[in-house]
Amino acid sequence: MKAMDIYLQKAAQQCLNNGSRLTLKREQILSILLIAKKAISAYELIDLYESKFEKKIPAMSTYRILEYLENMHLVHKIKIANKFVACAQISGKGSHHLSQFLFCQQCQSVEELPISASIYDEFLNKIKQSGYQLCSQQIELSCLCKACSNTTTSPLQNMQTSI
Repeated sequence: MKAMDIYLQKAAQQCLNNGSRLTLKREQILSILLIAKKAISAYELIDLYESKFEKKIPAMSTYRILEYLENMHLVHKIKIANKFVACAQISGKGSHHLSQFLFCQQCQSVEELPISASIYDEFLNKIKQSGYQLCSQQIELSCLCKACSNTTTSPLQNMQTSI
């Protein structure tokens, strides 16, 4: 069985466990995100969908599907770029307590890194002590990936050399 089939099977099971199902269009949208090597916007997703499946899909349907997949913890919205990426934890090997996303500003690749329970608890305590309440369990860091940083000078490097 191919990795894609395993991910889609686990995603379908996750939907069933939450009292719903992974419809064909939801599965197709998720499969595009699983194949993508970078975060993609809803409109890029529509273009890829229409190209791959030779069918039109309305923007409103795409957004509803993305919202559903987000609610099922199968997809993450990278808010700093208004783009979407498949969850790295679909295989069931991680938790959804708190993840940090390393988002490459240049090539749009995303690395999802889970944060340990002890760091998560410490983070929550610090938030509580400061009088704030956590509204999103997602940390996004704007970065340059290794490949892009080898070809470009990062804004941080520019800042350090000008100081």
